[in-house]
Amino acid sequence: MTDRFKSKLNEHRVDLRKRKIEILQVNLGKLCNLTCVHCHVEAGPTKTKENMNRPTAEAVVRFMDFSKIQTLDITGGAPELNPNFKYLVSQARQRGMRVIDRCNLTVFYEQGMADLPYFLADNHVEVVASLPCYQKENVDKQRGNGTFAKSIEALLWLNRLGYGKENSNLILNLVYNPVGPHLPPPQSKLERDYKQRLGEDFGIVFNKLYTITNMPITRYAKYLKAFRQYDAYVELLINSFNLSTVEGLMCINTLSVGWDGRLYDCDFNQMLGMEMKNGRPLTISSIILEDLENWEILTGDHCFGCTAGAGSSCQGALKE
Repeated sequence: MTDRFKSKLNEHRVDLRKRKIEILQVNLGKLCNLTCVHCHVEAGPTKTKENMNRPTAEAVVRFMDFSKIQTLDITGGAPELNPNFKYLVSQARQRGMRVIDRCNLTVFYEQGMADLPYFLADNHVEVVASLPCYQKENVDKQRGNGTFAKSIEALLWLNRLGYGKENSNLILNLVYNPVGPHLPPPQSKLERDYKQRLGEDFGIVFNKLYTITNMPITRYAKYLKAFRQYDAYVELLINSFNLSTVEGLMCINTLSVGWDGRLYDCDFNQMLGMEMKNGRPLTISSIILEDLENWEILTGDHCFGCTAGAGSSCQGALKE
């Protein structure tokens, strides 16, 4: 099958390769308390087997030591449900690393999680919280009934601990995903709308809003196909290709680690099984950074999702 994204890069004489690895993004697995329709991980409450064990988590820590990477970005599923979550956070913070937790907020109310917000605050973990809209109807439609109310309560809880407040070093960023098959609106304008609505309606404050384009892969692809919207959405992404976003793609400076320790260029490639290989699969227990120098990044049609319009990454839009 032709990789239309690579063909597009070739048209512009762009060779997409790894540069210095600055972010170690670790996916702790597919276990989650939610089953969101846009989830590219296909996470859910029944995904109990595909989750990182202690030996793999220890291999991640060993990699931290010799790589000297300064940012640990923890994702899932709901990564907090993995028993190694606190271990990884603590080990990273002991090494002075910046730690990001990609949190769905509702996990605070799961059994055994009541201390989680305090743990995050005590360890100065940067919370990147998913809130696909500031309206109840849209959030519950995408994530399940009752999730909006729980999310609001969780944000207020984080605010009480100091998250998102002016002059606080506890960072709270929110993530917006489109509810329908379209590109996100301009990030800066939507951030102003979020801050106004959440502030006026609930008294919630936060630092930044990240807009992230939904990827037409795995569960979301099935959803789009069920409503006969898949082809049109893919064409929208392709036709919205923005060359200026390529230089900021997260795959260039990020190393993605799967729950079993296998390595990928990004979390999307991970879910598609597009693992990094050099005659054999690369793993977190065997890799050294020198192996990744000038590494050619694997691409596919899904990569148009990161380069459409203003671009999309785990840090939000790439261009205004």
